[in-house]
Amino acid sequence: MSPVPRWALFSSGCAPVLLVAGWVIAASLEGPAYDPVTQTISVLAAYGAAGSWVMTAALLALGACHLLTAWGLRAAATAGRVALAGGGVAALVVALLPAPSSGGSLRHGSVAAVGFALLALWPLLAADGGRAAPWALRPAASAVATASMVVGAVWFLVEMHRHGAAGVAERVVTVVQSLWPFVVVTSCLRHAGDGDESPAGRPD
Repeated sequence: MSPVPRWALFSSGCAPVLLVAGWVIAASLEGPAYDPVTQTISVLAAYGAAGSWVMTAALLALGACHLLTAWGLRAAATAGRVALAGGGVAALVVALLPAPSSGGSLRHGSVAAVGFALLALWPLLAADGGRAAPWALRPAASAVATASMVVGAVWFLVEMHRHGAAGVAERVVTVVQSLWPFVVVTSCLRHAGDGDESPAGRPD
């Protein structure tokens, strides 16, 4: 029996799709006043934004997807599953604490930062050092995933500081973070399938 249920493929696969669809639809509702290159996703969910209800729903759905995936991803180490679930909770809280229409919000920014950190660290925390581990849970792949997310977060902070392409940087790192659980689940299911097809896994 696979240590990862097949419904986890649906919950993890929906996460990036719903996130991207949310910001695309919300930006279209906002119109030309919104610049996706320089403005963040939080602007789309801010109080008074035309598409705030769409972006808020997308963030809530993203959080729910991460929670479900963390629950089902039994092949991963417990610390990683907890971090992924924490990232899901952070997405829910960010949706419930939107940024103001102008200026920043310490509560919103703090929760978003915690969510970024948890979702960046969870691949490394979920790693399995055993030789028989699915490739996406092996230390090398997990380290590369975490490193890429950390680099993306640093890029985002740099762009925010210089008032540059913060919107692009944020979208790149959030897509990578939302896509990695799907990669891990797919890897686990393929690994389980390969095991079932091996001679040792065949019934006599």
